[in-house]
Amino acid sequence: MKFLKKILYLISPFILLLLGGCQSDKNIKIGIMQIVEHESLDSAREGFIDELKNLGYENAEFDLQIAGGDLSNCQQFAEKFANDKKDLILAISTPCAQAAANSTKDIPIVATAITNFEDAGIVKSNTRPGVNVTGTSDLAPVDKIIQLAVDLKPNIEKIGVLYSNIDPSPQYQAQLAEEKIRDMKLEPRLFAVSQTNEVKQVAEKLAAEVDALYVPIDKITAATMPEISRIFLQQGKFVVCAENTMIEKGAIGTYAVDYHELGKMAARQAEKILKGEDKPQDMPIEYFKDTKLCLNYDIIKKLGLEAPGKT
Repeated sequence: MKFLKKILYLISPFILLLLGGCQSDKNIKIGIMQIVEHESLDSAREGFIDELKNLGYENAEFDLQIAGGDLSNCQQFAEKFANDKKDLILAISTPCAQAAANSTKDIPIVATAITNFEDAGIVKSNTRPGVNVTGTSDLAPVDKIIQLAVDLKPNIEKIGVLYSNIDPSPQYQAQLAEEKIRDMKLEPRLFAVSQTNEVKQVAEKLAAEVDALYVPIDKITAATMPEISRIFLQQGKFVVCAENTMIEKGAIGTYAVDYHELGKMAARQAEKILKGEDKPQDMPIEYFKDTKLCLNYDIIKKLGLEAPGKT
């Protein structure tokens, strides 16, 4: 009996430690920064929270801050999270991740809805971040989207690319599109805009010169997609895009990233960090691979085209 008591005395601290670890989610505080309220970004946030709860963090405290598109708000929220000593920061979009990375080098940051972390200067390398930031990329499969344009219109020769030059993400996507178009022995025509009031004139020029148009994810083309589509449809031509929310605005199709799943992927990264199993410095940026073919059948019918099968 004395021997048993001695054993219990020796192991009781470890039992308490284990029990404390099981209840640790009650003390977890996560700051969430989001640049604007938007269907895709909201979905990524919801996926993150849902998955963390599924992983056992039902009692974690989430502090959500929406920047309303104001970069100064991003910096303010990031500094607040740093001062509050959050256990982890979820940064949704490039400006939020940049602000968070500038505000703390100690608190782990998981970012999502960013196309290229390395090009945005958020990490040293997408394969090994080397800083307190990791996350999940929303880079759409540009090669498959360009191929979709060819599948819709096999005799295509020239493909335009219209993108915003105020953000590194659409510039990177435009570069990938240009490379793919050239690889297919077709002719690319790239045009950049920096303001929404430039879009109409550029779209009209492109519609007269190319057989189809590709637009990456960026706030300028997303906001003006109805106008871009109208201009191209007047010429009997179509627009392929990098985000499924553009389909209802007039684009003909895309291979879409599921943002809810993207958020769940980020949550699984966060779990590893919170449990001490890994560090963001060593965790590669992850990419969503199971993209879904989304088509606008009304436009396909209007242009007399045939819908391609899923690949």
